[in-house]
Order: sequence, then C-alpha cells, then structure tokens
Amino acid sequence: MITILRRATVGFVAGMALSLPALADPALGRWRTAPDDNANTGIVEIAFCGDLLCGTLIEAHDSNGQPMSSPNVGRRIVWDMEPRGSGRYRNGRVWAPDRDQTYNARMDLSGDRLSVSGCVLVFCREAMWTRAR
Repeated sequence: MITILRRATVGFVAGMALSLPALADPALGRWRTAPDDNANTGIVEIAFCGDLLCGTLIEAHDSNGQPMSSPNVGRRIVWDMEPRGSGRYRNGRVWAPDRDQTYNARMDLSGDRLSVSGCVLVFCREAMWTRAR
C-alpha cells in the first residue's frame, strides 16, 4: 500500500513539473495592440484555451489613447495559437476588427514585444504588440 501511494505521489509531482512550463508561458498576459487603420488600439488578454493560446479584446482606445466604447470588447480576436517553444506560436487565427478580416496567423515573442502576423491568400499583415502594464 505504501509503495502504491509513493508511486502515485511521484507520478503526481512529475506530472506537475512537466506542466509548469505551459502554466508559465511567456505570452500570457495583457498586450497593447499596434494602431489599426483607424489609429485605434486595444488591450488583448492572452490566456490558455485548453492546450492552445487565445486572446480576448478587453479594452479599446481611440487615437489619443483614451478609453472608448467598442462592440468588439469581449470578443475573442486570437485563437488556436500553438506554443512551439522559444517564444514561437504557430497555426493560429487572428481577427482584425478594422478590416473585419480573419488571418492565418503566427506570433513571435521577444522580451516585451509580440510580433503578430497573418495572411489571407497572398495578403499579409504584421503588427508589433507591446506588453501592457
């Protein structure tokens, strides 16, 4: 009985240790978007949705940086991002409210900067998001 309990404890601890990198993913948190075609920005909260990352627009700001009302607040704009390690995320989707367009996307993290890029057919966009404090 003690051996079974010991094995269960070791298995639990090993499982937790292996899951810690996922729990501490560096892209998690709040990100300020680059200005869109209308010079508006937003704050996107990146979190895990299952094993993949997703992001929800939680604030919208006008061209002067002032909070503004937007029907897009609360809407998921990033989904299905696969963490690949070393700050790389692939095979995701990003919705751009200013163009009402959904892109096949990727993200690359470097410090407090998140490069978000995506394409629809041959039309591509890239934006640099910065970590919001």
